This record gives sequence, C-alpha cells and structure tokens, in this order.
Amino acid sequence: MIRTSQQAGVWTLTLDRPDKANSLTAEMLQALCHAVDAAIQAQARVLVITGAGRVFSAGADLDAARAGLATSPLWEDLSGRLAHAPCLTIAALNGTLAGGAFGMALACDLRLCVPEAKFFYPVMKLGFLPQPSDPARLAALVGPARAKMILMAGVRITAEEACAWGLVDRIAPPDSLMAMAEALAEPAAAASPTHVAAIKRLVPSA
Repeated sequence: MIRTSQQAGVWTLTLDRPDKANSLTAEMLQALCHAVDAAIQAQARVLVITGAGRVFSAGADLDAARAGLATSPLWEDLSGRLAHAPCLTIAALNGTLAGGAFGMALACDLRLCVPEAKFFYPVMKLGFLPQPSDPARLAALVGPARAKMILMAGVRITAEEACAWGLVDRIAPPDSLMAMAEALAEPAAAASPTHVAAIKRLVPSA
C-alpha cells in the first residue's frame, strides 16, 4: 500500500490505497517510517510524498482508528522522521488532506496541492486530540487563530485559502503536480547530500 520509487537522488513515496481514500493503517504508517529511514540511509537529497487517486489521504482508517490507531505514537514517529530528515521534503498533495494525515504534510519542507484539494482536521468532532507536534507546526504556518479555526472550529478550507494562509506553497493542476515537484526538487537532487543537509539546518523549521 506504499509504493517507493527512486531516481537520481529523489525518492517518491506514494500512498496507494485509492479505493479507501488512502486512509492509513498501522501497517502503512510503519511502512512509511521504514521508507523514510531507507531514504535517509541512502542519502536521498529529496523525498516526495504523494498519493494515488483523487485524495491524498482521509487520515486514519476508521476501523483502525476505533481500535486505537487514532492515538498511536506511529503518527508522531512518522512526522518526526520527516521533520528531521536531512534532505528536502515535499508533500505533493494530489487531493484532499484530512485528519492525522496532516502530520506528514506539516512536517515537510514544501507543500503543493491540486485546485480541488480540501483541508480539514476533525479532531474536535471526533473527540480525539491532534498529534502532539501538529498544532505548533500548523500555527507556525498559518498563525494561531487560523490553526484554531481548523482544529477547534472544524473549518474546511479550500486550496486557494490554504495557499493564501501559507499552509501550501503552490497549486498545480493534477497533470502538472508531479512535474512541479520534480522542478522544485531538481537543484537539491543535483547537489551533494552534505550540501543539502547544511542548507536545511540553516533554515528554521515551522
């Protein structure tokens, strides 16, 4: 359910469960953690995360969430790995981003999305807390009030709002999304791993 591809220093991880809106299971989260570790060990210069189909991820698989996945440390393990990866990380959001899946996108350096994408994090409605690092990362990008609009008021925002707020950096049509990610990845992919890591250390994280 996680596809991995590599080319010229760029690793691409694809959530591949489109029939279930790429909702995440514990096994998928573990596979993503292992894939990020493998990319780091291989000295990837760029790591891209995207999804198959029209939804990036609906968050936790509902059955798995009811069984305890909603409060699993695996979410924080994954976002922590992404946040500390010594390479350029890009979330290429091929569609809607919801719930716990926010964490991996918030932990990336850059976020791209398609015009049809929607963004919501329904923890207030579902009775769960957001993952520990998500509120601070979200507030660093969009500001405290807008973070509370998403987390506490349950507001669903559009791609245009997300871009205006600073949650995503660029919007691209579906057939151009990966091309945009590849173009942004090109300079880092052509550099040495130590150069990429050194520049990333100089830029404060969100």
